[in-house]
Amino acid sequence: MSILKQRVWSWAGALVLFALLSACATPPKPDVGNAVDASQAASALSRSGRFALSVTHSSSQVEAVQGGFSWRDDGRKLMLDLSNPLGNTLARVWVLPGQALLERTDGSQEVASHPDALVEQVLGSPVPVAGLRDWLHGRTGSAPVQSERRDDQQNLSSFEQSGWRVTLSRYDEQGPRLLQLNRHEANRSISVRLVVDQ
Repeated sequence: MSILKQRVWSWAGALVLFALLSACATPPKPDVGNAVDASQAASALSRSGRFALSVTHSSSQVEAVQGGFSWRDDGRKLMLDLSNPLGNTLARVWVLPGQALLERTDGSQEVASHPDALVEQVLGSPVPVAGLRDWLHGRTGSAPVQSERRDDQQNLSSFEQSGWRVTLSRYDEQGPRLLQLNRHEANRSISVRLVVDQ
């Protein structure tokens, strides 16, 4: 795989994987019986689909990648597979309380104590992505929100949070099936599109 493709897949891996997962690495709550089970059940989500990511640098260079994802979260541990457009798995991410692990098919690994730290480690610069786990559920989470809008069914449809412009649509009973994320920074613009098939 070329160095450019590896870097693009690092972006895809870091942004898609950790955007999806970063909120999962919080320490476990004390065991209080059924309350923990109910909390985990409310956080559980299984989604699969396709993603497209592009990064436009200030030099006008564009890096783009697309593929598939499969995300299985039981509320405590999460596993995410990223695949190329042909369906071959290229990376797997595990998020457990206190640990985030990226495994590549060549056997190499990246490990950190939290997904946000792993994003910075993989990319070399921080990119705030902690909100996306909430966004997949169709909610904003705790960070300040601007320009919030809702559709006719009162589903969250667009807002700005943590530097991202987020558009959510095509809701089913679990949340939005189409997510469009855009972020503009001084030296790059990032666009992520997630389409949930199941």
